[in-house]
Amino acid sequence: MSKICFLSMDNMDGFVSDDEITIPFFTELGINIEIHSWRANLDWNLFDMVILRTTWDYQNYASEFLNVLDKIHSSRANLQNHLELIKWNFDKSYLRELEKKGNTIVPTIWGDQLNRTDIKLFYEQLNCGELVIKPTVSANADNTFRLTYHKFEEKLESLQQIFDGRSYLVQPFMQRIISQGEFSLFFFNGDYSHTILKTPKDFDFRVQEEHGGIITSAEPDSQMMSDAFNVIKTIPYSSLYARVDFVKDDSNVNYIMEVELIEPALYFRMDKNSPRKFVEAVLQKLN
Repeated sequence: MSKICFLSMDNMDGFVSDDEITIPFFTELGINIEIHSWRANLDWNLFDMVILRTTWDYQNYASEFLNVLDKIHSSRANLQNHLELIKWNFDKSYLRELEKKGNTIVPTIWGDQLNRTDIKLFYEQLNCGELVIKPTVSANADNTFRLTYHKFEEKLESLQQIFDGRSYLVQPFMQRIISQGEFSLFFFNGDYSHTILKTPKDFDFRVQEEHGGIITSAEPDSQMMSDAFNVIKTIPYSSLYARVDFVKDDSNVNYIMEVELIEPALYFRMDKNSPRKFVEAVLQKLN
C-alpha cells in the first residue's frame, strides 16, 4: 500500500481546508493518507510522497520551513510540488519572470527599503490614487496594505516597521476586485480542473476565506483560459497542482495577481469532479 503525507501545520484554527474530501478516492485505490504538520519530527522515508497542502504559516518561518523541505527532498519521498519549483515560487519576484515570458501582471514597483518619499512617488509612477503594498514573501494577505494617497501617512509608522530591511512590491489597487472579484483557475499536472471566483466581504479588499472572502464557482471566458494555460506553460517546472489568480481591468484585460505553487487551497468542494482529477494527477506523479 502506498503512503502519502499531506503536509499541514500545527494549528488550523480559523482556516478552512477541504483536502479531506479527496481521502476516500485515495482509499479506493489502496493509498493511505496521513496529515502531519511540517514541524513534525518524522522519518520522511516512510512516505512514498509528501504533498504540501495547508502549511499556511510558512511565511513566518521561511528558513526553518525550507530546511524541512530540503530534508523531505533528500529522503525517498517524492516531494510535490518539486522543491526547485517551490523555491522559485517562494518570492513574488517570480512575477517578473512571468512578465518577461509574455504574461500580463499588474504594473509593479519592486523595492527593498521603504520611506515616506518613496510612497508619495509610487502614486505618481503608477498613475493611481490607491495602491497596495505587500512583502515579496507572504501568504494569506499577511502584512498587505491598501493605501489611499490622502491617508497613507496614518499608517506610515507601521509600514516602516514592517518593511524595514524587507523587500516589497507595490501595485495599483485593482478596483475590479471589489466590483467583480478575483478568479482562481486550478490545474493538476498541467490539465485544467475548475475555477472559483473570490470576492471580499463588505468594506474589505482581501478575498481569502479567513478574512471573510466569499467563494463561488465560476466559468472562465476563453481569453482567461488561454492566458492561464500560457502561465502554466511558462513556469519553469511541471507541477502537480497550480492555482492561477486573475483580476480584470475595465478593458477586460486579465492581470495575473498570483501563481500559487506552494500551498494553495484547492477548493475541492466547489467542483464534484476535482477530487478525482487530483487523485489521478497524484497517481501519475507516483508512477
